[in-house]
Amino acid sequence: MAQTQQLGSTGLAKVSKTDAEKAAALRWMKRFALSLLLFMAVVFCVAFALEPQYPWLAYVRAAAEGGMVGALADWFAVTALFKYPMGIKIPHTAIIPNRKDEIGVSLADFVENNFLSEAVVAEKLATTEIAQKIGAWLAKPASAQRVAKEGAAALRGAMAVLKDEDVKDVIEAMVRKHVLEPPWGPPIGKVAERIFADGHHHALVDLLIDRSTTWIRSNHTTISGLVTDRSPSWVPQFVDGMVGDKIYAEIYKFARAVQDDPQHEVRLKLDEYLKDLAQELQHDPAMIAKAESIKKQVLGDPEVRDLAARTWSTIKTAITDAAEDPNSELRLKFTSVVQEFGTRLIEDSELADKANKWISDAAAYLVGTYKHEITSLISDTVGRWDAVETSQKIELQVGRDLQFIRINGTVVGSLAGLAIFAVATLIFG
Repeated sequence: MAQTQQLGSTGLAKVSKTDAEKAAALRWMKRFALSLLLFMAVVFCVAFALEPQYPWLAYVRAAAEGGMVGALADWFAVTALFKYPMGIKIPHTAIIPNRKDEIGVSLADFVENNFLSEAVVAEKLATTEIAQKIGAWLAKPASAQRVAKEGAAALRGAMAVLKDEDVKDVIEAMVRKHVLEPPWGPPIGKVAERIFADGHHHALVDLLIDRSTTWIRSNHTTISGLVTDRSPSWVPQFVDGMVGDKIYAEIYKFARAVQDDPQHEVRLKLDEYLKDLAQELQHDPAMIAKAESIKKQVLGDPEVRDLAARTWSTIKTAITDAAEDPNSELRLKFTSVVQEFGTRLIEDSELADKANKWISDAAAYLVGTYKHEITSLISDTVGRWDAVETSQKIELQVGRDLQFIRINGTVVGSLAGLAIFAVATLIFG
C-alpha cells in the first residue's frame, strides 16, 4: 500500500493509506475537543470579568467553569492511557506503554477463553454448512481447474525438493525388504498350484503347441537338413532324404496329435510335471534353494540399484510432464474428480453431513490442542513491539472515538456546573 508522510501527533513516520486517513481524523477530533476547551475558557473569562455588571453571567461562568473541569479531567483520562500527561510521570498514567506485555497476555487469554473454545467453534461450524459451500465452489469448472493448477504446482515443487538419491535409497530398501528378502519359492509355488489346479495354464500350453506345430509345418527343409548334416558320409544322399522325410512326417504327425487331443499323454504328463513343480517350490528345500539362486542371479546389488534408479526416473518424469501439461490425462482426470466431488457434496446430504462432522471434529481438536500456541502469537507479537509504538498504534485505531469522551466531558461538565450553581443559588441565595 502507498506510504504517506509524517503524521504529526500520532508520531508514526510511515503508515498505510487507511492509517493516514485515521490519523487525519484523529488530529481533527483532537483539535475540535481542544477548541471546545478553549471556547469554555474564553466564555469563563468574559463572564467572570462582566459578572459584577451583569449578575446573570454567574450562571454562564458556572457552566463554563464546569465545562473546563470536565474537559481537563477527560483530557487527562484519555491522555493517561497512551502517555504521561504533559510529560509528567504521574502514577497510573501511560498505562498502555507501561503495561504493554500484560495487555498482550490479557488479550491472548481473552481470545483463548472466549473465541478459541471447542464448544464455540463446534457450534459455529455446525450452522455454517462448510461442506456444501466448498462443494458449490468446487463444482464450478474454473474452481476445479484452479485446484488442479495449484495441485500441479505443489506436485512440481515436491518433485523439485525431493533428492533423487534419497528416493532411490527408499525404493531400493523397499525392493530389498518386500521382494528380495522373502523367499520366492513358496509364494510362487502356491500361486502356481492355484493356477494349475484351475487349469488356467492350458491356454498357454495350447499356444505353445500351436506355435510349435506351425513351425514344424513350415520348416520341412530345416528338419530334413538336420538328418543329412548328422548322417555318415558313406550313406547315399537319397537315403538321407528318405530318412529325413520320414522323421519330419513323424514329428509333424506327433505334434498334430498333441495339438488335436486335449487328453493326449504329453499334455497329461506336462500337467503332472507342473503340479509336482508347484509342490516342490513350496516344500522341497533343494528346489527352494534353486529358486533363491536364480533370484540372486537375476536381481543382484547392481540390478536392484539400477531398477530403483530407472523406476524413480520413470515415475518422476511421468509425474512432472503430466503436472506441467494442462491437457494431460492426469490434470484432466484430477479436474474432473474435483468437480464430481463438489457436485456430490451438494447433492449427497449424507456425504455432506459426514464432511461437516469431520471438519467440525478436526477444528475442535486443533483448537483444543493448540489454542494456547495460537493465542501466544498475540502475546508474543505484542511483547516484541516497542512500548511507544504500541501506544501509538492503539491510539491510531481507537483514539478518534476516545476524543468523544473529551467532547462529552466538556458538554456534561458545563451542564453539571450550571445545575450545581443553580441549585446552590436556589437553596442558599
